[in-house]
Amino acid sequence: MVYRPVEGELHVHYGQIFVESDPDSFGPDLAEAFAGQSGGLCGAAVPGALWLTTGLHTGDVGFTVEVHGQAPPLETAWEDVVEASFRPGSAGSALVLWAGEVSWELGLEETDYRVRYCAKGMDQASQQETRLDHEPQLDCYLLQFWPAPPAPDRVLRRTSAIAAYWHDHARKQPPPPTPAERAEAERLARLAQEQAEEERGLADGRGQ
Repeated sequence: MVYRPVEGELHVHYGQIFVESDPDSFGPDLAEAFAGQSGGLCGAAVPGALWLTTGLHTGDVGFTVEVHGQAPPLETAWEDVVEASFRPGSAGSALVLWAGEVSWELGLEETDYRVRYCAKGMDQASQQETRLDHEPQLDCYLLQFWPAPPAPDRVLRRTSAIAAYWHDHARKQPPPPTPAERAEAERLARLAQEQAEEERGLADGRGQ
């Protein structure tokens, strides 16, 4: 059985859509999202988040999200296809438009998923940049999830020039920090915060 929490047209800004599972986060930046990846359309380098790139800069795109119980077949109609791994950081994963304007709950469990992001019409949409309300649809996308163990991201199909550009951009990014490096950075940030709070407390005491 296939669950489709999103199906229709979504309004994009700056060619970006996100999946977020941390309610206190506004998502990763571009370099973080694609760090160490071979594909540049679905950035999954930051735990609990996905950065999804569209050909259209501004306007409505066709967009469907599917949740499967196992890997679905890859349809031949899709021109550009990438896969990555994703594990939600909470039970509240959502598809989120730029700046958090609108979101849709995805109903994902806190487990490991494989993600397949399929695209069609990216070059035409990229060349036009903006789609007005009365104009026909230029590009459309399919985002699929199914349970699977973590694995490296892959480019399964590349047709458009704009996808090739973003793949090249991703491959130039440095690898993401290891779990140990991330934990050390968080520890240093906590220490700095504690020190700043202690210094404020001392300053308040001297001012009394």
